[in-house]
Amino acid sequence: MSELRHDPVQKRWVIIAAERAKRPKEFAHEETVKPTSPIACPFCPGNEDRTPPEIYAVREEGSKPNSPGWKLRVIPNKFPVLKVEGELNRRGLGIYDIIDGIGAHEVIIETPDHNAHIGDMPLEDVFNIVKAYRERISDLHKDQRLRYVLIFKNYGAVAGASLGHPHSQLIATPITPRTVAAELDSAKEHYLQKERCLFCDIINQEMALEERIVFVKERFVAFCPFASRFPFEICLLPRYHHHDFSLTSDEDLWAFADALKDILGRLKRVLNNPPYNFMLHTAPNTVYRPGRPFYWETLPYDWHWHLEIIPRLTKIAGFEWGSGFYINPVPPESAAEALRNSE
Repeated sequence: MSELRHDPVQKRWVIIAAERAKRPKEFAHEETVKPTSPIACPFCPGNEDRTPPEIYAVREEGSKPNSPGWKLRVIPNKFPVLKVEGELNRRGLGIYDIIDGIGAHEVIIETPDHNAHIGDMPLEDVFNIVKAYRERISDLHKDQRLRYVLIFKNYGAVAGASLGHPHSQLIATPITPRTVAAELDSAKEHYLQKERCLFCDIINQEMALEERIVFVKERFVAFCPFASRFPFEICLLPRYHHHDFSLTSDEDLWAFADALKDILGRLKRVLNNPPYNFMLHTAPNTVYRPGRPFYWETLPYDWHWHLEIIPRLTKIAGFEWGSGFYINPVPPESAAEALRNSE
């Protein structure tokens, strides 16, 4: 029989339709990566003049900026959804609110290898990726206009990637996104009631129950959420309380790189290299807010950064859009078991 399960973080209900369950290999998906040749790809070495100048890079010794010899590059998006230049110009239009499109939109070109997959990369290369995330978030938090920096990856055309070369992106916004704001509110409410971190409580319960755990490492844990919206949805978190990804030490970044490489490798093996999205939810920019001097006072205690990974195996249709419910045909317990056994 199906179950309705409640997510205590987003405070939404999910339908786990177990009778519609499929085995991992039964999930058909469209071609993951668009076939673009390295010669035509603007992100490949030798084509640096086809991208905006790099903001940040990891390079071989002696190589010059915006030329070959790089291991990772961060560039402004050529077609940004938000731009750094200008002022917010907050204003009203009757009942409506308007802010000018101020923000940042950057592309993290993860490797020179056009056909690489994070699950197969050398650990050092994955470390360079997550270190770039940390450095760019830290730098953008210096801009007081920007309230939130979202790191995300679209892998495969179905997941929204327009280029096949391995890359992820960041968008910094002048407001905190609604999805993150809901999580922040839930975390704060839980802490004010219990003086404990909501995410730490979830981690402890999942580790005690074990049935949705994918792996437990010294510093990180991965599990399929109790109220998973999608088949094989995964949450990856530090095992110990940590609220701000931009404050993560190099030691913990190495551990995170290892966990990220592990979980994406498992997804590739179990689901035959599926398209996926991942999103890094970290602390917002704690810039002072007029009228709200204590707005982020409990943030170091109630918030816990985490990575959400969503394989794109099903499609959202009318019921989901109309109701706000999600229908997941794979119980998270079954998904976790398949991933756990894929070493």
